Amino acid sequence: MTQFGFIAVLGEPNAGKSTLINQLVGQKVSIVSPKVQTTRQRILGIAMAGDAQLVLIDTPGIFAPKKRLDRAMVASAWDAGRDADQTILIVDASQKIQSRSQEILKGLEGCKVILVLNKVDAVDKARLLKLAETYHQYEQVTEIFMISALTGDGVPDLMAYLVSKAPAGPWMFPEDDITDMPQRLWASEITREQLYHQLHQELPYETFVETEAWEEFDNGSVKINQVIYVNRDGQKSIILGKRGAKIKEISQAAREELSQLLGRQVHLYLYVKVAENWSEKSSFYRNIGLDFNA
Repeated sequence: MTQFGFIAVLGEPNAGKSTLINQLVGQKVSIVSPKVQTTRQRILGIAMAGDAQLVLIDTPGIFAPKKRLDRAMVASAWDAGRDADQTILIVDASQKIQSRSQEILKGLEGCKVILVLNKVDAVDKARLLKLAETYHQYEQVTEIFMISALTGDGVPDLMAYLVSKAPAGPWMFPEDDITDMPQRLWASEITREQLYHQLHQELPYETFVETEAWEEFDNGSVKINQVIYVNRDGQKSIILGKRGAKIKEISQAAREELSQLLGRQVHLYLYVKVAENWSEKSSFYRNIGLDFNA
């Protein structure tokens, strides 16, 4: 008998949600960077385990939103937690202050929550036990797992539990699918990840990458044209770098990763455009599945 279930993965920014989902799926479906709010929209990662198909919903980090984009991302995360068959709250165990994760738990009152203490390799055992004891006091917490999403330690036990709780039902996706994300959007995300890795704190997270053209050739290679949108001319200069050196580095790194993930040669062309207040345009939200009016 086949099993199928939706599992929402919630948590603070940089708690390790995307890294965990990539581990559970066994391949990269969601981009990862040290920059907060790397994940903007709900991304589905599809994990297979025996007769079970688990659809893992990678959500934006939950925090106190101020801007329109922030509000839309946080609303998306809360909706996912309420609609899923199972809900995981992933907590960065290395953080001394846990008040934000505890506030998220309060917001999930009435839900059954699987609490995952992440980054346990960076925390001593006494502190982990104390954290577990603290979170056990919440009625909505049904199970607690201790893992390192980065190394995979403890993840198989979590997967086994998720499978054991998955309801019976037919699969909704082909067995070899790993995400429902359109290929163009996925390619844009890979480039956006490289922007964050290469520019670190120099560039605000308010950048948007759009795949404008995707052309496949008879020899199996693909040509991808992408536009990087920024708010100001100064941000454009940062991305281009001196004599275009920085954008060449970004393009090369993104091209190499895309070639590896797609299993074919990729010709990637990047352009940078200034579009003031792009994050206030409803079309952007519609394209990535966020509510403009959240």
